[in-house]
Amino acid sequence: MTTKAFMGEDFLLPNETAKWLFREVKDLPIFDYHCHIDPKEIWEDRRFDNLTQVWLGGDHYKWRLMRQNGVPEESITGQAPDREKFQYFAETLPLAIGNPMIHWCHLELQRYFGYTGILNGETAEDVWQWTGQKLRDDPTLSARGLILRSGVKVIGTTDDPADDLRYHQKLREDKSFPVKVLPSFRPDQSLQCGKPTFGAYLQKLGEAAGVMVDSLSALKEALTRRIAYFDAMGCRACDHGLGVIPYVPCTEEQAEAIFQKARRGEPVTAAEEQAYVTHMLLFLSGEYTRRGWVMQLHYNAQRNVNRRLFDRLGPDTGFDCIGTKECSEQLSALLNAMEETGGLPRTILYSLNGEENMMIASVAGSFCEQGVRSKVQLGAAWWYQDTKAGMEKQLRDVAQSSLLGNFVGMLTDSRSFLSYTRHEYFRRILCGLIGQWVEQGEYPDDREQLLRIVRGICWDNARVFFGLPDA
Repeated sequence: MTTKAFMGEDFLLPNETAKWLFREVKDLPIFDYHCHIDPKEIWEDRRFDNLTQVWLGGDHYKWRLMRQNGVPEESITGQAPDREKFQYFAETLPLAIGNPMIHWCHLELQRYFGYTGILNGETAEDVWQWTGQKLRDDPTLSARGLILRSGVKVIGTTDDPADDLRYHQKLREDKSFPVKVLPSFRPDQSLQCGKPTFGAYLQKLGEAAGVMVDSLSALKEALTRRIAYFDAMGCRACDHGLGVIPYVPCTEEQAEAIFQKARRGEPVTAAEEQAYVTHMLLFLSGEYTRRGWVMQLHYNAQRNVNRRLFDRLGPDTGFDCIGTKECSEQLSALLNAMEETGGLPRTILYSLNGEENMMIASVAGSFCEQGVRSKVQLGAAWWYQDTKAGMEKQLRDVAQSSLLGNFVGMLTDSRSFLSYTRHEYFRRILCGLIGQWVEQGEYPDDREQLLRIVRGICWDNARVFFGLPDA
């Protein structure tokens, strides 16, 4: 038996149909509709001194693997030299057999640096020198250069309502950079009435909106003004990060009472917080619908479970995990209430628990609208599900429960300018799966229809769904 080359030309493409499909779509543009890239770094066209800066800075995926390998925190997020941090990561990576990090890292080394070897502890110095020289000499390895050479046409960043969007404005005015960098509205802090920072955030939001946020109606006015501003800046989507999907209906008066308790710094119960969040989501969904935005709901992540290290390092440093809250009744009730009140926006639903895929897809299929293809969708395999097996499961679950041909495809959900190779990874997995169905006789070998489906998932569907058909 001949062993295939590691991540060679036909990587993840098991048959001729898969290879043909991938050749046809591999160079399609990228619509990265949800990420955490900093628009300031795009505007300034940031350059990186070494691979640690571009790879390990802010990447909690890599940090978690290094911690699991016993690496000292000082050499992960601390003040250790960049070369030392990289060495520890290089020694950790070979142990990640079966983990997508192996594929992600080597795709990035191949596509951006032309390095076709294997990264490990022994090769770390060679890789360090090779990539360092490239980063210094190659003008396409800046923030903008990486975006352009990756074929990215549209980027959706993640932005707080109080953000002034100054760098989005600068990028809009810069005709030399052809990529659309659009803000996405992420009002989580205005909904987190159980946090001690709630009152301070209301003041910050009020200053941005020009409103004294001392009542629930004032909060709604402030958010409406910021929504209008984001819309004027090209925003096409909002995003909500929720621990669970809430549905605890309450009156305006009850929501006002909860708001005032939280504003004064008094503790609110879990039931009160869910009632307040339900009330605000119903209000916000109407505003999103009026502007034709896409609403994204991310949920079932347990946050900051290691309190000792969270207190030391802060949020988004690698101490979140999969939640197991069952939310099917709340999800369907919330979507129904949106439909009955201000209107249900086009919606993408993500759970960190991949076991909920079929439930979400079945709920989504219950909310349709004439003239809108798959108005509510199960989103791409998110976070811990962002693996070969997780993507295949998500694609199979969408296919079995709805119309895979309407799926809006992949996103990076990343802070890294190198992560656009994840779109290639997704496209290979997609073509591989569909190629198997065709060659096993489970779908007709209709080349025109197959290409239409895969092109749609990789590029066309997202443009239409997010209201940017001319992108």
